[in-house]
Order: sequence, then structure tokens, then C-alpha cells
Amino acid sequence: MDKFIIHGGRKLKGTVEIGGSKNAALPILMATLLTDETCIINRVPDLRDIRTTIKILQELGKKVEYDAGTLTVKAGRKLKTEVPYDLVKQMRASFWVAGPLLARFKKAVIPLPGGCAIGVRPVDIHLKGFEKLGAKALVQNGNVILKTRKLNPAKIILSFPSVGATQNLLMCACLIKGKTVLENVAREPEVSDFIKALKSMGADITEDAKGRLIIEGKSELGAMEHTVSPDRIQTGTYIIAGAITRGDVTVKDCQPEDNEILLDYLKEAGFDIQTGADFIRIKPKCKKIKPVNIKTAPFPGFATDLQAPFMALMCLCSGQSEISEDIFENRFMHAPELVRMGANIMIERNTAKITGVKNFSPAVVMSSDLRGGAALVLAGLCAKGVSEVERIYHIDRGYERLEENLTQLGAKIKRVNPVK
Repeated sequence: MDKFIIHGGRKLKGTVEIGGSKNAALPILMATLLTDETCIINRVPDLRDIRTTIKILQELGKKVEYDAGTLTVKAGRKLKTEVPYDLVKQMRASFWVAGPLLARFKKAVIPLPGGCAIGVRPVDIHLKGFEKLGAKALVQNGNVILKTRKLNPAKIILSFPSVGATQNLLMCACLIKGKTVLENVAREPEVSDFIKALKSMGADITEDAKGRLIIEGKSELGAMEHTVSPDRIQTGTYIIAGAITRGDVTVKDCQPEDNEILLDYLKEAGFDIQTGADFIRIKPKCKKIKPVNIKTAPFPGFATDLQAPFMALMCLCSGQSEISEDIFENRFMHAPELVRMGANIMIERNTAKITGVKNFSPAVVMSSDLRGGAALVLAGLCAKGVSEVERIYHIDRGYERLEENLTQLGAKIKRVNPVK
């Protein structure tokens, strides 16, 4: 398996351009199952999860071409309604096929999804929504079986503003004649981008004064042409990389408003942040990192996907910091690895209590999930000496050309593939 070798202790300096958002692109790719018309999606990042999604679409019957960031999806053979386990087990987002398949064919069989090992992350919110729309949901032999004779519009109040459930139910409702109302929906920028993509296909989706999504279903949707929004998690990670190395880093082609709460916390920690219409710059004027307490929350709260990178930063604060993870259980699996690098972290249920240290120490560590792996890379950039980050296939699921971008900023990092 590939691993990163990092020679730490260098301040990052320069500019990095942000590509398309993985979390936005994945459901948009799944939405192509709603139509037989040609769909063209621009600024699609070249990531492991994207390639897995392409394989899922091809397995279901779509023709897919991917060239220089542009993905074209066309009708192929008759679509299947069952996804093989060997693809679904690789990422949780594979469950997004449920909505379009159920809407078009009144049935779908999807193995329970895999992905990062950061807790149970049940799909019960999805299933309860599908049941409200008239489907029967059965979990049997590791598969979710959805079927119905007819789907009907409904009012659905989500028990939690789940991004995945919001998007899955939106796709299904788009092809159910009548008015469906979704309440307590996710507000993440990726959801807004997803709705734009659905509208480009002819979907009728509006938001009322109470923040509810109103979907007037249609008998069919048409072609899509859409450009994926910038990746706010990559944006945040590179800004934190600049902070943790006391560097001078500018992130371009991003949407600063999507990371507003992160920037506020970085300012609270003592960093000098500049923003423009499409850039964020962090400047090396912070002598001591002030401790900041955060709690993850649905947007516009602090993103759970930035919790691990921010924890790496707080490991170097001048005092004590607390980070509460209120979205996913078991999302502190990176903490023991940071401790191996000299961090002082105590975990109590869903809260990490951090006492800042002067610097990280070089070590061999192992990533257990996507964002936790990124945190270990950030720690390695600081540690004076040589660190190794193993199992970086997790990182490849969400960071496009990470080592290339960091090298461009002055880091000394390389990918190696040990003898198998």
C-alpha cells in the first residue's frame, strides 16, 4: 500500500487552487440515474470515490466518459436495480442510488454501505423517508430492499438534517407527481449545489419562508449540464496547513463564505486571515496559537469533516482546548495516532480534551479514515524529522493531488509504494 514520507519543519508558502467538491460531485453523479438524457458535469475531482461511483453507474447500465475533469454520462443498456456489494462496501455515498432507482423502477436492492470507519452512521432516516413516500423497506441478509407499486407525494420531517437523506429524498421526490415537502433538511453548500444540478435537469424545487423544500414532481427529467462547486473541506484543510506550519498560504478558486465559521475560529486562535470574492489567505503573524473550543454541527456550524485537521492545530495551542464531536460517534480514531506524535489528548465520550505541546515528534502513523489521515499529514508537516503516514488510500478518497499541492507550497512530501 502507498504511504507518505514527510520531512517536516518547513513553513508553507504560496498559492493552491481548489478543485471541485467531492461531497457535491458524488450525489450529482448519482442523479444522472434519474434520466436517460446526456448529463455533462464539469470540475469533477479525480478521486478514488469518484472512480468508484463511475464503476457503480457503469455496473447499473450507464455509459460514462471522464476526461480532464469533465464527466459525461449517457444512456446505455437497460438500468439494473441492484448494486453489487464489492462496489457499495467501498463508500457510503453508494446508498444514493436508492432514490433514483426507487423513483424510476419502484424497486432497489442496495447492500448496506461502507466507507470510513467513523461510526455506525445508519440509513434509517433515508428509509423512514422512503416509507413516507409509499415504499416498503426491508433489511435482509445485509441488503436494503426497497419496493412499491406506487409512490405518493408526502410531507416528511427529517429527525436530523442529514445531508445524504435530504439528497436521496430529493431525487426520489423529483419523479413523484404532486407536491412533496421536506422539512428540517440539510443546509450544507453541497446540498445547494446539488439542487442547482437537479434544476438544470428540469426539476421543480423551491424553498418556502420556513426553510422547507417544496418539490413538484414530474414524470421525467431531462439532460444536465453543471459545474461542481469548490471543495470547502479541501479549502479548510489547506488553510489549516498554512496555520499549523506558521506559513503564508493563499487558497484560490474557493468560496470563503462556505468556511466562515472556520475562519472565525482561526481568527480567535490568533491568525491573520484575508478574504476576497474567491480566495482566502492566512498570514504568518501568529506567535502563539490560542486555545479554541469547538463543537461540530450541521452547516452553518463547524464541519465534522474539519474536526480532525483542526484538532491537529489545537495540539500546538498554548493552553487547553476542547473539541466535541456531535455529528458522528467514534470520530476520534486519529487522536491515538496524534498522541504517538507527541500530542496530549484525553478522550471522554464525544469530547477530546487537548493540552497544547510545543511541537509534534516524527513517527510512523496510520490513517484510519479520510479526514483523520489528513490530520496526520498536517502533524507530519510540523514535526522536525521524518514521519510516515500509512494507509493513505483513505486520504485518496477525498484529496486530489494532495502531495503535489503541498510540494508546490514548499513541503517535502512524497508518495512511496513499498515492495508488496
